[in-house]
Amino acid sequence: MKIFVLLSRFPYPLDKGDKLRAYYQIKELSVFHEIHLCCLDDTHIPNEHLKQLEAFCKSVEVIKLRKWQIVINLFTGLFSSLPFQVWYFYQGHAHRKIKEQIKNIQPDHIYCQLLRTAEYVKNQHVIPKTLDYMDTFSKGMERRIEHGGWRKPFIKWEFQRLKKYENLIFDYFENKTIISKQDQGFIFHPNRAKIVIIPNGIDFSKFKPIEIDKQYDLVFVGNMRYAPNVESALFIVNEILPILLKEKPDITILLSGSSPAKAVLDLASKHVTVSGWVDDIRESYAKGRIFFAPLNIGTGLQNKLLEAMAMGIPCITSSLANNALKATDKKEILIGNTPEEYKRLILNLLSDTDQSISIANAGKKYVENTFNWNDSTQKLMQLIENNK
Repeated sequence: MKIFVLLSRFPYPLDKGDKLRAYYQIKELSVFHEIHLCCLDDTHIPNEHLKQLEAFCKSVEVIKLRKWQIVINLFTGLFSSLPFQVWYFYQGHAHRKIKEQIKNIQPDHIYCQLLRTAEYVKNQHVIPKTLDYMDTFSKGMERRIEHGGWRKPFIKWEFQRLKKYENLIFDYFENKTIISKQDQGFIFHPNRAKIVIIPNGIDFSKFKPIEIDKQYDLVFVGNMRYAPNVESALFIVNEILPILLKEKPDITILLSGSSPAKAVLDLASKHVTVSGWVDDIRESYAKGRIFFAPLNIGTGLQNKLLEAMAMGIPCITSSLANNALKATDKKEILIGNTPEEYKRLILNLLSDTDQSISIANAGKKYVENTFNWNDSTQKLMQLIENNK
C-alpha cells in the first residue's frame, strides 16, 4: 500500500512526544508499505535530519509555514470557532501543496497525526483516512486553566473550542486512534469507544541500563518549554525541594531537556542543575538515583516514564501520569500526590537499596512486556489495511 503520512512538524530529532511517536510508526510501517511523508514546519530542517526519514520513506516533503501567516491566522482565530491549535498550522499555500501531492501520489490511505493536520484532508472523501488524536488536547488544556494566571480566560476559551472540534472532526475520518484508554474517555463524542488505542513503545536497543556515575538524587527530563513539564519542574523545586532539604541537606536535582523556559532556568542553584539540551538524554536519566515525574497537568502516555523504566531507574510519579501507564504501585512504580507523600517516597527509596533495585527491576520488566513499537504499529497497520 501507498500511505500518505501528514504531520504538523518534522519528526526528527526525537525531542517531543508527537515526533517520537511518528518516527517509530513510520519506521515500522515502512517495512511493509510505501510511505510518502509530508510535514509542516516553521523551522529549517538540516539535511542530516532529512536523511533520517529518507531511509524509511519513498518521498519526503517539508512544507514551510510562513511565520507572518501564523500571526495573521492567530488574529483571525479570535473571530473563529476553530481552535488556535488548528489556526497555527493551517495555511492556504500548504493546503494547495498537500492536495497536489495527494493527486500525484494517489495513495491508498491517508494517515494524519494530531488535530492540527485534520483541516487539510477532512473533505478528501475518495481515499480512506485515519486520524491519530494521540492525546486529548482539550483535557490537557482544561488542566492548564488553574495554573494559567492572566492567561486563564484564553486557556479556558481554547479548551472549549478544542473539546468541540475533537467531537466534530471525528466523523470526517474512517479510523481514529489515540494513545491510551484514559485519553479515549476524554473525547466528547458518543462513539468514542470506536477510537482504537495505539500505545507508544520503546526502542529497547537504545533505552537500556548503562553504567554511569550517579551524580543526582532526582532527575526529571522533558521539553522544558512544554507547560506540563515547566509546571512539574517548578513544583519539584518550589514545593518538594524545601521539605527534602530539612532531612537531606545535600540533596541534588537535575532538570534536563531542550528549550528550557526562563522560569525553569531561574530554578538553577547549588542543589538544582538545569542542563538544557543534551546530545544523549540517556545520560541524564542514568545520572539519577530516582526518576521523579510529579505531573499534575497534561494528558497521554508519558514517554519519559517508559524510557526511565526501560533503563532500570526506579520511578516516582503521580496518579494522573500513571493512569495511562497503568504500572502497579509499590511494585513497578511508586505513586504520590502531595508534597508530603513525595517526600516520604523519595527519602525511603534513597535510603533503601533493596527497594530501589526491586522497583527498578519490576518497572523495567513491565515496560518490556507491555510497550513495544512493533506490536503497537502492527495494530495500526491492521486498521489501515482494513480500509484500503
